[in-house]
Amino acid sequence: MTNKPAFVVYGKLSILVVAFVLILNLACGDIMTSEINLAIINAKVWTGNPEQPTAQALAVSGKKIVAIGTTPDIQALTSDKTYVIDAEGMMVVPGFIDSHVHFLQGGFRLSSVQLRNAKTQKEFIKRIADYAKTVEPGTWITGGDWDHSLWGGELPRADWIDEGTPENPVWINRLDGHMSLANSAAMKLAGISKDTPDIAGGSIVRDKNGNPTGIFKDNAMALINKVVPEQTAIMKDRALEAAMKYVAEQGVTSVHHMGTWADLDVFERANKSKKLKTRIYASVPISTWETLEAKIKKDGHGDFRLKIGGLKGFADGSLGSHTAAFFKPYTDLPEDTGLLVNSEEDLYDWTLKGDQAGLQVIVHAIGDRANNMMLNIYERVLKNNGARDRRFRIEHSQHLSPADIPRFAELKVIPSMQPYHAIDDGRWAEAYIGAERIKTTYAFRSLLDSGSKLVFGSDWYVAPPIPIEGIYAAVTRRTLDDKNPNGWVPEQKITIEEALRAYTIDAAYASFEEEIKGSLEPGKLADFVILNQDITQIQPEKIRETNVMMTVLGGEIIYQREF
Repeated sequence: MTNKPAFVVYGKLSILVVAFVLILNLACGDIMTSEINLAIINAKVWTGNPEQPTAQALAVSGKKIVAIGTTPDIQALTSDKTYVIDAEGMMVVPGFIDSHVHFLQGGFRLSSVQLRNAKTQKEFIKRIADYAKTVEPGTWITGGDWDHSLWGGELPRADWIDEGTPENPVWINRLDGHMSLANSAAMKLAGISKDTPDIAGGSIVRDKNGNPTGIFKDNAMALINKVVPEQTAIMKDRALEAAMKYVAEQGVTSVHHMGTWADLDVFERANKSKKLKTRIYASVPISTWETLEAKIKKDGHGDFRLKIGGLKGFADGSLGSHTAAFFKPYTDLPEDTGLLVNSEEDLYDWTLKGDQAGLQVIVHAIGDRANNMMLNIYERVLKNNGARDRRFRIEHSQHLSPADIPRFAELKVIPSMQPYHAIDDGRWAEAYIGAERIKTTYAFRSLLDSGSKLVFGSDWYVAPPIPIEGIYAAVTRRTLDDKNPNGWVPEQKITIEEALRAYTIDAAYASFEEEIKGSLEPGKLADFVILNQDITQIQPEKIRETNVMMTVLGGEIIYQREF
């Protein structure tokens, strides 16, 4: 694909077509009073709009799309001031929406010690020691995203890494974020000893003598977190900039951020200075619903770049950390059923009051017991608070009891899922929970068939924020180790177009924004992506080879690959 210089189209357009384009613009309240500043022609446009599913071209005026149609239609609307891009048969799709990220943490991870693919204990230890040599003494080493399943499942310990980090506290997390490893220096600063009591909703892993090994799970991680120094405002701004640049390269134009009030401060600072290059729907902790209610009453929900209104809560932990809450014990740990990180009473109270305040409740649930509990809570709140368009969400919706699958549609609860996790966890999940329970793990097909509106995201920093990888995962379910060429639990595969919807128009619905983005229609924001091939027309196994050639946000090119 090559960028063509701006040009004047000499072909004639019938009066009928011109009238049709003007009617479309009038219907959207977007009368074309300004020049078409950007046009894409000769493309294979997947619009996400069932009334006009495909097209060849589109035109942008200002920040919005003003026309969708054939190449001649759009060429006739251009002028010598229009920047025209000949897509030469490449694919155009709505800007991808990642419905679950930890955006600033993802930005910080881009420069942290890289442990995700450390395949042996020796490699894990060496990478940490080598990284420690690059930072000043006293600097905390965080991030990491290690995966102990790569070296056989043995949990790392402080004594593995103490020798290589004598002058640096270390606090590095497993890739799912539900357990972390501290070295002895970090535990000393936190006052951790054999006498430190366990924490409700979490656990401290101990050796046979009762001494902490350095592994802290879920709520117990707060014991170390409280002594980790806060990042400076400058470093947070740098992390945001890195995150925005990285996701733009993946075709992501919007994210749903699961975070804190401190994160929101960073986003607001960037938005005020007009530096946001990613649209952000930012949630805050569910227990702070009163603060969010007051802020919205005072300042509103935000604007097209930064929106608030979501309350994020946690029901349980994760499968990889054995902290996801199940009805039956783990197959490999028959005395363990996981844990709830918040009580059912607290979650019900926060959900009830947050919903009464008109806020959207968004809760993490992994195990079948946690998902069942949240569906029960949502059902109780629906009965108590009455009908309204509330769009409750369950983040991950990962392991479901068969009887609970149709309840998502019945209660209009949105399953917000991360397909990359399926091809990652699928390498080892059966060993943890057995052959029967994996049948309804990442149950994309079953949820869609029961009438749910499925939305997709990445859970970045936990998994890469790359929608192309997510689409590949949902469609093929081929695990990362290539041991399931026909798909892991293949009956849960979905189609490419269903996966596209989950990353675009249905993801926009999950943040109450389907009227302004998520599909390519006149009057909507000009957020779109050019891909180097039509992923609806290739073998599913080839999807992950697709390249993002260009990302456009509000009519502005924010990423362009050399081509």
